[in-house]
Amino acid sequence: MNPVLVLYYSNHGSTRRLADAIAQGVTSENVPVIVRTVPGLKVEEQEDSEVKSLTTRDSELDVPLVTINELESCSALALGSPTRFGNMAAPMKYFLDSTSSLWLKGSLIDKPACVFTSSSSMHGGQESTLLSMMIPLLHHGMMFCGLPYSEPELHTTTTGGSPYGVTHVAHETNSNKTQLSDDEKTLCIAQGKRLASFAKKLQIQPGSES
Repeated sequence: MNPVLVLYYSNHGSTRRLADAIAQGVTSENVPVIVRTVPGLKVEEQEDSEVKSLTTRDSELDVPLVTINELESCSALALGSPTRFGNMAAPMKYFLDSTSSLWLKGSLIDKPACVFTSSSSMHGGQESTLLSMMIPLLHHGMMFCGLPYSEPELHTTTTGGSPYGVTHVAHETNSNKTQLSDDEKTLCIAQGKRLASFAKKLQIQPGSES
């Protein structure tokens, strides 16, 4: 079985913690998983014009950058980004904008996907950010995997958590704001398990008809 791809962009580490916990949920279902990131964007002014260039942060050096081939061959996708004014971060959007070749081939059609995000406040645009990440995945023909209210933590959490996808609230008053709460981690693992379960059920076996 091809691995599940957990792909994220993280500036301060919160979204990366979510990615790692989701990956833990995937592996608990005996499904292979790879965790990848995308490079940041650096805007440089050159002769009265802005030029965007890719840059890698020191905190990402131990996490490989994703390739188009890894996205194409994955059995499922978990996509994560911090909130940026209620939208996904520019580096993630930049990467998704480069996947037209996969759209033309229909490479991601019928593969399950989920989304996750982190914000610095409880009402920091988490749900709109999750929705913004769903849109390109739906255009790719992917099958969305949310988180049902059968997960009890969705009813009781006072931190992150959403039926649209798992979230984290990195309160500025928290001395270790990248640390996931117990509810957030539990929901991440549940999200990873559900995504892996769908990946196994939808996996097309060699020689079978699609």
